[in-house]
Amino acid sequence: MTNKDHVRIFDTTLRDGEQSPGFSMTMKGKLRMAKALSALNVDVIEAGFAAASPGDFEAVQAIAEVADGPRVCSLARVTKGDIDAAAAALEPAKVKRCHVFIGTSPTHRKYKLQLRKGEILDRIEDGVAYAASLFDDVEFSAEDALRTEKTFLAEAMRVAVEAGAKTLNVPDTVGYTTPEEIYDTFRYLIDHVEPGDDVVFSAHCHNDLGLAVSNSLAAIRAGVRQIECTINGIGERAGNAAMEEVVMALHTRRSYFGVETNVDTKHFFDTSRTLEEVTGEKVQRNKAIVGRNAFAHEAGIHQHGMLKSRETYEIMRPEDVGAPKSALVLGKHSGKHALFARLEELGHEVDPAETDAIFAAFKKLADERHEVTDEELRTLVSGASNRVVLAETV
Repeated sequence: MTNKDHVRIFDTTLRDGEQSPGFSMTMKGKLRMAKALSALNVDVIEAGFAAASPGDFEAVQAIAEVADGPRVCSLARVTKGDIDAAAAALEPAKVKRCHVFIGTSPTHRKYKLQLRKGEILDRIEDGVAYAASLFDDVEFSAEDALRTEKTFLAEAMRVAVEAGAKTLNVPDTVGYTTPEEIYDTFRYLIDHVEPGDDVVFSAHCHNDLGLAVSNSLAAIRAGVRQIECTINGIGERAGNAAMEEVVMALHTRRSYFGVETNVDTKHFFDTSRTLEEVTGEKVQRNKAIVGRNAFAHEAGIHQHGMLKSRETYEIMRPEDVGAPKSALVLGKHSGKHALFARLEELGHEVDPAETDAIFAAFKKLADERHEVTDEELRTLVSGASNRVVLAETV
């Protein structure tokens, strides 16, 4: 597989994800996640922002010690103090990266930084060069890149490359862009920055308009070969691009995108549940790939199709992501095929003369339940007298 065929997966669950409201993690929890991400075989783990606080420094250092396989990264502003903190915290890592950033958009220049364009470029040059003197691997991010003038953004990226950056990250910091716009932006940058073969463009998309995954995939089509993402899509405000969604889109639509990742997708479900346990925040039921409903079917027409062939209503296999087997959920939308298939699985042989009565009783029960449990199904077929009573009274 050539470099052009490979998309790096840069996980920022422990940095951008962890700093979002409701998702704080203990040190023990962070180490559990670092081990889970190592098992997933992501390319880069962004362990935190070492200069942000003593606690963040300790977390980055501890993760650098336990992460096995992925490159470990710390975020840093383009300042000597931040970069020194990143270097010290990452000292135990086998392979490491310093990720330096500064805002480039008119909004950030005016309100947050109070700096002119030339001053921004000087800081990029000095900060990246200093990081490159300490690290073999330096990533540069232009914060709020997608609201930055394209000409200035390209100039900033050229300065970063000349100073020693090997990864150029173009974040949609506020989730503002669209797939068409981000595709055009990356095509412009690739054409005008003209990075060497050893330089990779990266996309870091936020989900404020619900477009983080779509924008990430559009960026890949434009030539980006690193995606920054998080497990379950956690992150600032509405979150980041969900890693499991990006990776499984590339996997399922391989013939369309023509690229692959190194991620071991069979660990997605367990890693998602580990994050649930570590943060106490449940994954929404209808979440793509790892939600409880991702491989569950209640509608009778769908259930009938699934009983004939799983391919009728599933485009990927649950085992591909480590999820439990597909489920035919019995509820008010279910039909006879699913009901009696489940009763057969439970070991019940139903008298054909009683199927209509059982199905009618099931439908009445299902109207008052979100789901009908196996125990309730057993009650339906526990005896003729019980069935009559249930059909009349439930």
